[in-house]
Formats: sequence, structure tokens, C-alpha cells
Amino acid sequence: MVNNIIKVLLLVVIVVLAYFVVESIMKPVRFNKAVDIRSKAVIQNLVDIRTSEMAFKIINGKYTSSFDTLIDFLQTGEIPVVNIIPDPEDTTFTKTIRDTIGYIPVIDSLFNDRENYNVDHIKYIPYTDNVMFDLDAGVIEKGGVNVHVFEAQALYDIILKGLNEQMVINLIAGKEQIEKYPGIKVGSMTEASIDGNWE
Repeated sequence: MVNNIIKVLLLVVIVVLAYFVVESIMKPVRFNKAVDIRSKAVIQNLVDIRTSEMAFKIINGKYTSSFDTLIDFLQTGEIPVVNIIPDPEDTTFTKTIRDTIGYIPVIDSLFNDRENYNVDHIKYIPYTDNVMFDLDAGVIEKGGVNVHVFEAQALYDIILKGLNEQMVINLIAGKEQIEKYPGIKVGSMTEASIDGNWE
């Protein structure tokens, strides 16, 4: 009788220990999977912001730090369709004639392959309650030349809100320890770069 009780207790202890061992392995696996899923969604929005900013700069000569301005541009702006042909009077074949033959909506030009794409969502960090990306734009001097720049970013403590707090703290601390931005961003307000920090 006593032996049976001891056997049952040992079995319970073994099951509990096995659960904690498996859980200690699976907790970081689940966390990393959630980080990966959220990061991909954030990166997609940042890529869309970069694409939109680049189109905005082509038309307006600068980037914008206002999501309202950027979204209005996407919804109402038009990009000229230019036909470039050789100048028939040029015997050197180096001159061309640029002829604007029409205009296409910016949104169709940039996002026509995305079904039911809602440009209003471009400003929001995925997996948050409509928290907006930080967006900035301006001009910096590089090598004696004024360069237009922009930056859009989101911190990990916002992107990963609701996940294991200690693991989020560890991830942020790891980035700060190597002097990297503790989040995901595209562009730079200090460098002439439109790269994302995931690239």
C-alpha cells in the first residue's frame, strides 16, 4: 500500500518535472515565433511607408513627416506617365523628347497588386490598438550637400506588448548593449539612407 502511494507520488513528480522542462524549452520558442510574426507585419508596413515616401519625394521634392499628408497623397495624388522618344532632329542620337501622355493614381501605381488595400492602416503599428509609427522627415547636410531624409520607427516594447515581459526586456537590453535601435525602423534622420534595420 505504502509502495503504491510512493509510486503514484513519484509519477506525479516526474510528470510535473517533465512539464516544466518542456515548458522551459517551448516558452522561448513560442516567444520567438510571436516576435517573428509581429516583426514581419511591422516590416511590411515600414516597406509600404518607404515606398510611399519615395513616391511623395519624386512628386514634391521632399519627404513628409505627416501621415495625414502622406495618406492624402496616396489617395488623391497622380503620377505622370511619360513617353520618352529619341529626338528626330538629333543626329547624335543622345537627345530625347519627354512627353507626358497621362496620369495614373498613386495608389494604383504603388499598391495595385494588394487586394482591398487600406492606406489608412499604413500609419498604425500592427498588433497594437492603433498606435502610430513615429514618422519624421527633414534635411541634413552630408559632404556639404543638403540631403532630404525620413525615418519611420516602432519600439519593441510597443510592437511586442502583451508578450512575455522579461523576454521583451531581454531583447531590448540585447539591442541596446550593442548600440542598436531597440525596435524596427526604416530610413534615418542622421544618415542619407532609406534602408531598414532588418536589411
